[in-house]
Amino acid sequence: MTSDPFADFKAKQREGWKLFAPIATMTTPPAAKLVRFAEVRPGQRTLDVGCGTGVVSITARRAGAVVTGLDLTPELLAVARENAKIAGVDDIVWKEGDAEALPFRDSEFDVVLSQFAHIFAPRPDVAVKEMLRVLKPGGRIAFNTWPPELMIGRTFALVGRYLPAPDPKPAPPHLWGDANVVAERLGPAVRDLTFDRGTMLFPALSPQHYRNMMEQSGGQMVRLVQALRGDPARLAEFRREYEALVTQYFDGNVVHQDFLMTRAIKV
Repeated sequence: MTSDPFADFKAKQREGWKLFAPIATMTTPPAAKLVRFAEVRPGQRTLDVGCGTGVVSITARRAGAVVTGLDLTPELLAVARENAKIAGVDDIVWKEGDAEALPFRDSEFDVVLSQFAHIFAPRPDVAVKEMLRVLKPGGRIAFNTWPPELMIGRTFALVGRYLPAPDPKPAPPHLWGDANVVAERLGPAVRDLTFDRGTMLFPALSPQHYRNMMEQSGGQMVRLVQALRGDPARLAEFRREYEALVTQYFDGNVVHQDFLMTRAIKV
């Protein structure tokens, strides 16, 4: 038995995200922006929370950092190891683990990063406490998130209307894209809180092609399609709404996805 009330939710997350690898390539340019924005320097002990296929970890290692990548999903860690091998950076430490229970000592890292990952931890207060616990005083925390008023944030809200609500209910991931919410969650534990914006450009032949790709590899979308498999009318209704949303951000065979960048120093 586990004492984690969200254990079932996390198990479903792990199952959905294991298919993410085919679209991870699109997150490599934002990974470079995050590493640069975080001012990662050679020799710094750096943790990548929710490392997925390793795009941030490998970028940070190529910048000279001493890197550990952690993810909930073993299938993605296997891809991360292969990506590191190809890049010639075999000394990254890869660990399977949970953002809400980081398996590291207090103040172990100089930098803690997360790209579109810690936002899926169901309890933001727990995830923040853990990320700051393993960060040394004077160290930097930095992450990329999705603003609620823009495409991916609106997608989270749309998917949330169609997915059966879990019990207990996790915090909505798109709130991490609101600078005011971020400031409140980090609170007095940090100083020099800084924000910036970036855009991820996702090639697609049509909104329908993009939707099809997300249904095969996007964690929440995978779970939604599975949940609505027995209700084709409702699934068709969702697809119409989703394609209409994507169309608003689709131009020149590219889906424009703006994101929020956050950086702060632990007090």
